[in-house]
Amino acid sequence: MFTSFDCWIWGCWPGLAELLQAKREFLQQNYSLDVRLVSVASGRQGFVYHEDGLDIPTIVELARKQEPFTGHPGVRHWHNALEGLRATEADVLVEATGTNLRDAEPGISHIRAALTQGMHVISANKGPIALAARELFSLARKHGVQLHEEATVMAGTPVLSTLQEGMAGAQVLEIRGILNGTTNYILSAMATGREYADVLAEAQHRGYAEADPTADVEGYDTLAKALILAALAYNCRLTPDQVIRQGITTITKAQVQQALAEEKRIKLIASLRHAAPGAKVPLDVRVEPVALPLQDPLAQVEGVMNAITFHTDTLSDVTIIGPGAGGLQTAQGLLADLIAVANTSR
Repeated sequence: MFTSFDCWIWGCWPGLAELLQAKREFLQQNYSLDVRLVSVASGRQGFVYHEDGLDIPTIVELARKQEPFTGHPGVRHWHNALEGLRATEADVLVEATGTNLRDAEPGISHIRAALTQGMHVISANKGPIALAARELFSLARKHGVQLHEEATVMAGTPVLSTLQEGMAGAQVLEIRGILNGTTNYILSAMATGREYADVLAEAQHRGYAEADPTADVEGYDTLAKALILAALAYNCRLTPDQVIRQGITTITKAQVQQALAEEKRIKLIASLRHAAPGAKVPLDVRVEPVALPLQDPLAQVEGVMNAITFHTDTLSDVTIIGPGAGGLQTAQGLLADLIAVANTSR
């Protein structure tokens, strides 16, 4: 059976659009899947829609030149993207706006509107899943559609699908992970004897760190991913203030060198485990620098790479290592979810 999907993409979308264009024949031949991009949207440009499908090279070129999406022939345009969503139709919404851990807006409103309209949703936006996973999955079930979120943790590296499908039936006892490439790059470079400030400046120059690196170096990005893992692995809804968080800004070269002298490496680790009896919250979730012994697989993960270890009752330790960020890598996670939606919909 051949499946055809009309798709909206909201937010940082060019990587997925280009991947859909490059892999169109591959998807048709190997997955009997034809994806038509009918809408793209952003906070600055609003929402454009073409019911017969957008020309991907044209719309990507407009985005790269920062020219109005209305330069694409034949599109309908709404300044308010949510109004455009409610006035048009598609099969799948890809939500890739920026993460907001205060109230998850605007992404959570996009997702709620799409699910309520009977659309499948694929999210690369960590905020809605971190803060409202239970509500959103319940809303998806109510309207008979799917919600997928592979790209929210380690981008295109298949972490969440492994957890939910490949390890189905296993009870997760503990999770530990390096979930932010910026901080891992900085700590890896500091292990060679360099100072934090110098490495941060280099990471910014290379594009590994933002001009304002707070979300990465203070642990907020990792915290968001820890909240998602709490929801999906333990069915536990936590708020950001229930996570113990410490970034890497206070880590010194001397501390890194002392760890090396003790045959350890300092890494920013997200850890999740069941809390002790009588605790106020059911999970002990932490984001903090940890000196790991060299025999720990996570201690060997260098540069911008990410890794996660699941400890379960049946599989002991399962470690997954791979890229955790990047346009193409995130696009791969979104594409994998799109294929999963198509396979389940048949």
